[in-house]
Amino acid sequence: MKLKKYYLKDIIEVGADEAGRGCLAGPVVAAAVILADDFEHPLLNDSKQLTQKQREEIRPFIEKNAISYGVSFVFEDKIDEINILQASLLAMHEAIEKMSIIPQHIIVDGNKFNPYKKIPHTTIVKGDASYMSIAAASILAKTHRDMYMEKIDVEFPNYCWRKNKGYPTLEHREALIAFGISKYHRKSFKLFPDQLKLAL
Repeated sequence: MKLKKYYLKDIIEVGADEAGRGCLAGPVVAAAVILADDFEHPLLNDSKQLTQKQREEIRPFIEKNAISYGVSFVFEDKIDEINILQASLLAMHEAIEKMSIIPQHIIVDGNKFNPYKKIPHTTIVKGDASYMSIAAASILAKTHRDMYMEKIDVEFPNYCWRKNKGYPTLEHREALIAFGISKYHRKSFKLFPDQLKLAL
């Protein structure tokens, strides 16, 4: 399916998305992107549809050619304090705040958003697979977060964050049982499911 250029025509529209909501460790990261009408790239798609190599290839192109973009990290302590949904929405607000241009309309992937500075917004389920600016935001959020997780993997290699990026893989869960939690884990998340037992 071909991505649409915008939801509303002839206004400054920003697309926003986040990455890392379902992770056990690390920040939730959001990005906001305003694209020009003539923006084109053959790889532009929902970040989940791309390989890591493809995402890394298109990221600098988006950052160079976007009219404006912002990326924001909300870390574990804040996630534990306000909950992951509110942390995701806060990250999106902060990403929009970082842009050099004030948008006239915000389109957001998903079905939840808190109003931002009286700017009209539209939530779109699967928006990252429908609109170019949200797809671009999904790629920036994912690549910036992945890079961060690879960086902290050096500090805590036991959890294999370089590979699982903090998601609840079996390997990650087993490492939690073996090594306990790190300072990067989200304490408010259920880190140790009852059904996971160490093989004896």
